[in-house]
Formats: sequence, structure tokens, C-alpha cells
Amino acid sequence: MTQQLELTDIQGNVIRAYGRFGYPVARYVFFNIRDNSKAREFVGAITKRVTTAVEWGDHPGQIKQPHWTLNIAFSYQGLKELGLPRTSLVGFSPEFASGMKERKDILGDDGPSSPEYWDPIWCYNRVERDKDVHIFISINAQTGCDRDEGYRWLLNQVSFVNGAVVILGGHIGDNDEQFDYQDSHAVMENDQPTAKEHFGYIDGIGDPVFEGVPYDVDRLPGRGKQMDDGTWVPLATGEFLLGHIDEAHEYPPAPDPVLLSRNGTYMIYRKLHQNVGTFESYLEEHGQKYPGGKELLAAKFVGRWRDNGAPLVSAPDEASKDDFNARFDVANPIERDKMLSDFTYDDDMSGAKCPFSAHIRRINPRASLQMVRDETTPGAMKISEGAFDTPGALTNRRRLLRRGLPYGEVKDRLRNNGNHGIVIMMLNADINRQFEFVQQQWVNYGNDFIAGNDKEIILGNHSADDKLLSKAVLQVDPNSDEAPYILSKIPRFVETRGGEYFFIPSMTALRMIAKGIVDPT
Repeated sequence: MTQQLELTDIQGNVIRAYGRFGYPVARYVFFNIRDNSKAREFVGAITKRVTTAVEWGDHPGQIKQPHWTLNIAFSYQGLKELGLPRTSLVGFSPEFASGMKERKDILGDDGPSSPEYWDPIWCYNRVERDKDVHIFISINAQTGCDRDEGYRWLLNQVSFVNGAVVILGGHIGDNDEQFDYQDSHAVMENDQPTAKEHFGYIDGIGDPVFEGVPYDVDRLPGRGKQMDDGTWVPLATGEFLLGHIDEAHEYPPAPDPVLLSRNGTYMIYRKLHQNVGTFESYLEEHGQKYPGGKELLAAKFVGRWRDNGAPLVSAPDEASKDDFNARFDVANPIERDKMLSDFTYDDDMSGAKCPFSAHIRRINPRASLQMVRDETTPGAMKISEGAFDTPGALTNRRRLLRRGLPYGEVKDRLRNNGNHGIVIMMLNADINRQFEFVQQQWVNYGNDFIAGNDKEIILGNHSADDKLLSKAVLQVDPNSDEAPYILSKIPRFVETRGGEYFFIPSMTALRMIAKGIVDPT
């Protein structure tokens, strides 16, 4: 890594996926501002406890890892209420200013994912200013007791400002109860936290690595950007942090002054309900017909095997998976990490191993979008030579940092109802170019993958309308006599239950906001 970031100026949740660092539980709290002057006092008090990205350690001079972390972000309306000057506000992205609900058509939040079905906290309109979500605060903790300690501390700060900020309730829990916060926690197995989500897949494997993050140096292969010689280097910092050079060798658009935007980023918060009953039923139905069986079919949905996350490009069938497992069992942690992430689609341009509609191929296509038809083999594709500076240049501009944890428990895997899913937070420097592009063009549309209207299998906004029924093709080797398998009438496995766009400021910007001294001139 050639660049060293200003870790003390960057909020910790931007750099760290806290779940990987021993924080399996979290609580997300949202606030409405009623008095902007006292609200700035509240922000100032919170800022003193905000967890930064500084390295932790037990040696003299190092900061000890806390039992619970705290981070803060603001909606566009929240920044307005806090008194940011108009000249600064107009520099934020138009997507951020509009808010997530206004972008529902771009995001595919239709049908059961439409905003009218979201949790009550998100069902306000712009006229109801006392219900508007202005501030987001997250508490990530090592234990439930630590989380509760952090929450008590937060409530004390709220009490000190005498109603200047108000906690917004309306998070749906079990039995349709409504809570003043959204809790999340790792899925447990044998009383131990796992990296799995409620469909049973290991999650969070391929999070991007970018320049300047000291504790990601061993996680580079497969997570950075691939060079022509096959090596991996970190992505440009400006893909994820404002005020830094991005992959286009430019500074991403950002508001003035520089001290307001530098080391900050945009966060996409989405609560996603998982229809586990529908997923299990559909998998069972097609698993009985699919030649490879149920578990290989489940792997085709995502691009990884469910039990250990082995990528299909490295383990495309049971025999190769057994070999992968044997090597994985004796590998050290760094080698294991590399086995899960260090791969490309160069030898799978037909999609025979990892389908074009599989989750990991749609979210991070690597270099596989630089495709042209291979005239020597009917139906096959190959990499276009020399068209781009790096093999994955198209994809490198669409990467997303992923944060968050599952929520709720699945009490009956044959039913959809209940309070279970995932709270996902995605961080990027450009909401439109990164998150919204991926959601619209790669998740809910397949043209870039030469897959027509076929959506991504897991996250796609599949329709129950007979005229709009979704399908996906599971490709096979074009040199074989096998026929592709068609997944027909794909139901919607995931439904949106709420969300918003937020800005995560740097520590410098937080102090400026708290003191009311943001000056774009």
C-alpha cells in the first residue's frame, strides 16, 4: 500500500466491517431534529465518542479495541436542519438530496418492495417534518450487554438536549411489534456467531480492498483490481472516500468546503426481508429436477457453495468441491481467504461454472464484462484484448463496500412471515455511478451480461405478474451435449422494508457541523 490514510479522521465503520472484527451484534437508531442549535450540541457530544478507523492494539501508545463502537451519519434533510449553508448543500449528489424513496423506480422497489409496505419509520412524507429521518447512529458491540451499555450512553446524550433530537420509532419486530431501534446480529449456530445469512450462504467474503487500509494488506487477492499480469493491487481510495483520487484519476464530485467532504462517504441503508419459505420451496422444487441436485443448484443461485463459500469457478461440482475442502481444511487463515476470493471468470466465459445471473457475478463481475463473441466456438465468449487499461476497468468503477448484519431469527423455514432478513449498508463515493447502477443495470437487468431481461436470482425484483414472470438460464459448457437449465417463474426472494441515503462525515467535518462553522467560501 503506497498511501497511508488519515485513520484518525475517518469513521471506523467506513474502513472496518465490524462483524469481521468481533462485533456480532448491532443497534441502529434514527433521530429527528426539533431544535437545530441544541442538535448541534448533541452532534458535538456524540463526536467525542465516535469510533475512528485508527488501528487497535495492546502495545503502549496504541488504542485498545472498545467493547462497543459508535458512528454517526446524516440524511440530506438532516444536514439542512443542522444549518449547513446552501452553497454546501447543493454540492451533494442529487440522488442523496432526493432520498431513497424518491429513487424507488431506479432501484426496482416495486410490488411488495414499494415504500408503502416499508416499516412505519420510513413511511413519512416531506410535509411531516417531525417524522423525517435526520440522523443515523449505529452501535456495534461484542456482546448484547455491551450493546445495551452503548445504548444507555446514547440515551443519556439525548436526555441532555431536552427534546432537541427525538428518537424515531417504527421498526417492525416479531409479532408486528414496533421498536425505537433496529437490532441486528449474526446468525448463530451452536451458540456461536457465524458469517451466514438466513438463506444459509456465507456472506461478506469479497469486500473491496482500497489504498491506504493497513489491516487489509493480506486480503488483496480477488478483492482489489486485477492487473494485466494477473496480480492484484488496491482500488483507488476515491472510489470510496471523497477528497481522494478515484479510478478515473479524478476527484469524485463533492460539496464545498473540502474539509466538509474529504474523508467522508455516502452510505446506502437498506432493510431487506428474506422470504425464506419461498426460497426453500423453490429450491426444493427445482433441486429435484436439476441434474446436479439441490446443493449445486443453491450454489448456482449465488456462485458459491452454501457450506463453506467455495466459489463455483474453483469448485464447479461435488468432486472438485471435495478437493477444495481437503485443501481448505489444512490451509492457514491467509491461504483460506485467498482460496475464497482469488479467482476470475477468465476460464468461465460461457457461464458454465458460475451463471451470468448468479449473485456474486452480478455484484462484482471482475473482468468478465469485457466480453466479445468467440467465433471459434458457437455460443461461447472471450475476453476482449487491449480494450481497457486493466482487465476489470468497467467493474472497478462500480465497487461497493458492504456493511451490516442479519436481523431477526427464522423460526419456521417453510414460512415467509416473521421478522428476519438483513440490514445492509453499502458505502461509495458516487451513489449513482456505483450503488444505483449496480442495482438497476446488474441486479434488475441482464443486458450487460448478454442475458436480456434476466435478473440476478437472489436480489432481483422478480414479478408475480404472469406477463412479467422472471427466468434465468443456468449455462452449460458450449462444447458439451448438455442443455442449459431454465429457472422459470422465479419468485421474489427478498423484499425491501425501508432505507435511506446518508452521508458519513469525517471527524473534522463532524466538529465543523457541531460548531456551526461550515463555510464554503
